[in-house]
Amino acid sequence: MIRRSVSGPETRIILDQCHYEPTDGHYGPNITAKKVLDSGFYWPTIIKEAHTLVRLGKACQKTGNISKRDEMTLNNILVCEIFDILGIDFMGPFLKSYKFEYILVAVDYVSKWAEAQALPANDARVVVTFLKRLFCHFRMPKALINDKGTHFCNKIMERTMKSYGINHRFSTSYHPQTSGQVENTNRALKRILEKPLKTILLFGQENLMTLCGLFALPIKHLLVPHPTN
Repeated sequence: MIRRSVSGPETRIILDQCHYEPTDGHYGPNITAKKVLDSGFYWPTIIKEAHTLVRLGKACQKTGNISKRDEMTLNNILVCEIFDILGIDFMGPFLKSYKFEYILVAVDYVSKWAEAQALPANDARVVVTFLKRLFCHFRMPKALINDKGTHFCNKIMERTMKSYGINHRFSTSYHPQTSGQVENTNRALKRILEKPLKTILLFGQENLMTLCGLFALPIKHLLVPHPTN
């Protein structure tokens, strides 16, 4: 394909036409440069100018995704052992006609091991009972991370965490990455539980743990040992 070589102010006019026109979609720099080439034009700095155009364009800045580089920085976390940091979160509420309305999920931040329990309510007492069972089965974590829901942020939880010497941390709306691990696990579990969810909520823990095992086996067991090993 023979292309016409251009220079000077004409290059900016061509870039604008290939990027800002309603039918051009405000694509990224590489596609914008390709559209210029496909239109039959060329100049040596076309890629560099396309990157500058997209980076400085107001419309692109307002609607573009936040890159990893520009995200809010995360605080460094010291190296920790398995089950040192535990994240918990509720799934639900589900239909009230079912025996169990909620599923409480706990995830170890190091091994990604997930534990879940179908529950009839989401109050502080069921959370404490669930955690005590977890502590007996594995061990007490050094830190517990959850959102600021009333089932986690209350006097009963405060007393329990203090008595066990656990550092209780809360995620915030402006920094949701804090509880990102348990949120990701919840999404993965939800995809697995969608079809048999009615059976789980009617008959409870046995069915739920079977499916949690199916979730953990192909992904987790092949990568890490059981947290107690």
